[in-house]
Amino acid sequence: MKIFTLSEEPIIPTKRIDYVGALNQEQLEAVTHGDGACLVLAGAGSGKTRTITYRVAYLLEQGVSPSSILLLTFTNKAAKEMRERIESLLGIKANGIWGGTFHSIGARILRHGATQVGYEPNFSILDQEDARSLVKAVMKDMSIDPKLRRFPTAKVVMDVISFARNTQTSIQDTLDLKHPSFLELSGDIEEIAHQYQTRKKLANTMDFDDLLTNLAILLDDPTIGGQIANRFQYVLVDEYQDTNALQARIVHGFARVHRNIFVVGDDAQSIYAFRGADVKNILGFPKEWDDVRVFKLLHNYRSSPEILNVANESLTNNVEQFEKDLIGTRDHGSKPNLVPCASSAQEAKYIAEQILAIRQQGTALSHIAVLFRSSSHAGQLEFELTKRDIPYEYRGGMRFFERAHIKDALAFLRIYENAKDEIAWLRVLHLQTGIGAKTASRIMQSLRGKESVEEACSTELTLGARAKSGLAEFVSIMQPVIAAARFPAAMIRAVLTSSYREYLEREYPNYTDRIDDIEQLAIFAESYENMTDFLQDLALYDEVLATRDESGGEKMDEERLILSIIHQAKGLEWDTVFIIHLSNQSFPSRRAMLEEKGIEEERRLFYVATTRAKQRLFLTYPMTIGHDSLMFVEPSIFVEEIPSRLLERVELREAPSEYGRKKRANTNAWEGGWQEPSIQIGRDGERYINPPSKATKWKSETRDDSGAKPRSFLSSIEDL
Repeated sequence: MKIFTLSEEPIIPTKRIDYVGALNQEQLEAVTHGDGACLVLAGAGSGKTRTITYRVAYLLEQGVSPSSILLLTFTNKAAKEMRERIESLLGIKANGIWGGTFHSIGARILRHGATQVGYEPNFSILDQEDARSLVKAVMKDMSIDPKLRRFPTAKVVMDVISFARNTQTSIQDTLDLKHPSFLELSGDIEEIAHQYQTRKKLANTMDFDDLLTNLAILLDDPTIGGQIANRFQYVLVDEYQDTNALQARIVHGFARVHRNIFVVGDDAQSIYAFRGADVKNILGFPKEWDDVRVFKLLHNYRSSPEILNVANESLTNNVEQFEKDLIGTRDHGSKPNLVPCASSAQEAKYIAEQILAIRQQGTALSHIAVLFRSSSHAGQLEFELTKRDIPYEYRGGMRFFERAHIKDALAFLRIYENAKDEIAWLRVLHLQTGIGAKTASRIMQSLRGKESVEEACSTELTLGARAKSGLAEFVSIMQPVIAAARFPAAMIRAVLTSSYREYLEREYPNYTDRIDDIEQLAIFAESYENMTDFLQDLALYDEVLATRDESGGEKMDEERLILSIIHQAKGLEWDTVFIIHLSNQSFPSRRAMLEEKGIEEERRLFYVATTRAKQRLFLTYPMTIGHDSLMFVEPSIFVEEIPSRLLERVELREAPSEYGRKKRANTNAWEGGWQEPSIQIGRDGERYINPPSKATKWKSETRDDSGAKPRSFLSSIEDL
């Protein structure tokens, strides 16, 4: 039998690219002189994608075989977009290029090299749900049941195992970093990881982490790895600052023969350490490779010079970084506004009013974004937007009041308010160890007719040992809730300091964020003096959202304001951006302040947020938290680091309320009625509330006979 090998069809462009006309000098240098080891530091809005796609097109024009080019990205969408741009530039199909995510490239290569790592070529790939199910099965076989003992759920265990593999660290080190209270369980979790790995091999299946780990093993092999690396003459990597230890190892393996490694990224936008990304990969790149050429893309095409001045100034405070200042190419605009607010409620009110004003001036809602460090910071604003009927799209998870842990906390309060609330009972009973759906239903039947939660908690029920223990756990949570005596904020904090906190840690990898969410719920609840108003307003809020969703969101010509956590906003841009809750302990976060180098990543996060804005940037923060017992908070260190000359400070003043004018005749409230307290700086430099103490007195003296607050949020159809 004769064998005839078909030669690869060469790429013959139908267009000639005018590189000088299409690229600035910085981009042109990187595109045309990118052989060897090259680091392209692409500042925000500097044309990163443009540079890497033109580099690939340039290689093809020079006659480089498409199959010898490897382009690694973090999303399939990015790979597809780059391929389409390359084809548009050349006028032909760019077939043969190896382009895709680390995982997709790994799967493609492992189909040919699976036997070298102990698998058959027809291996199956487990998605995340399948992987969790297998971990759960392993735990069951080991007689580990989080419902029976203090042990993390399969979801948390899976997260620990995955993080350890991607960061190339041990289970114990991962627990110490992410779940220190589970350190004593490290032996059990290591055994789960071992059995999980064994079961996967027996079933000829790989999870997503295996695709990377096994690819790295192949590349490390002197013979096989050398053959793979020899195939790829040019290796290009997008968003290199987001690589973890395992991915950096893979990149090195691919490029070890020809050593034409072209990585594009920005150390100033490395913000995913919580996922395992390591900024040291990009910072250490010049030391890892010989004769590295560093190209800096500094011309920013997105933001006004005034916005870039703030971003550049903030970043100068980081120590571990490549020095670079973005250069603005847009016309000059207004200075970013710094807006201190008396409270979170006033902050939300200001933002809502500004958004309406900006829209009135001609900017669509979809071109306006409100960014925040944590989802917990958006709750007050979501209420205000709903009150004013401003439609919004939430990115980065569910709306604040729709999250499971928020509904859990509220369910305990609903039971206190209405002991016959069967839905709330079933929700909280399902949270307890030893209580499943059937047992919860049986308990609920036994408690029907009880007039108060105290009566229900003292009722003797015939239950098995496990269910009895679970019910006792529920009672232990409810007792301090009951003792909080109808004050919503205190009752929420009672839930948060109970065994429910341990439930969150067992159940969720991001349990600390959920704890922060519930604390923000408590802060929000401090503006309510009774349970009825609080729960009623939340129910009305849900009804408004449901009605809007059913109507297809056809408010304001179907425009929607964007609300997003900053991590979700990376790579995006808007005409106008609000960065909110810029107070210490919020942004930067409390945890970041305690971690080595944590503050530097938080500052990079602030930099990413500021550089999302094109024309207008607003920086806001509340000066107090709480309501009846106000606590002062300092502005974020990131705000204080910015020279005052770069910002326009905005002083907020509350207009006198119509309600206050009507009530002056029969109360001793100050002129103008109830207002958000403003903050005054005394001669001693301390902050004081003005008026000093009349707010609380005014509120207590203007209650109606029913005991309801006169200005309950969302308390009437007109408010909605």
